[in-house]
Amino acid sequence: MILLIGGVLGFISVAFGAYAEHGLREVVSEEHFRFLMTAVRYNQVHAVVVTAIGLGIASGIEPLQSSLLHWSGKLFILGTALFSFSIYLSVVLALPQLVNITPIGGTIIMLAWILLAMSGYKAVSRNNAN
Repeated sequence: MILLIGGVLGFISVAFGAYAEHGLREVVSEEHFRFLMTAVRYNQVHAVVVTAIGLGIASGIEPLQSSLLHWSGKLFILGTALFSFSIYLSVVLALPQLVNITPIGGTIIMLAWILLAMSGYKAVSRNNAN
């Protein structure tokens, strides 16, 4: 499921990036456009990370089957959705209060990175023990 969602997040990042560039650039302020491009960039980077985690889990390789890695993938998905989509919707729907959700998404993304690092440390430690 993580791999599937990674693909969907990647698609959304490209589709919304194109929409912002070609459909919104002329109708939103420069500041809002900058917000949108930040959201697209975060969406793209984390779509790649989620996809990589999904591929790792799907590989069946033992060190990549940890619950930490699974949780990291899930938190990347949640954090990216809250971060990027709150900005997308805030600008497109002219609901500025939605950006109050953005820092929650950013915090969840940071936690996801920590879990990913912990998963990597656990995998290396397990390899060194063998």
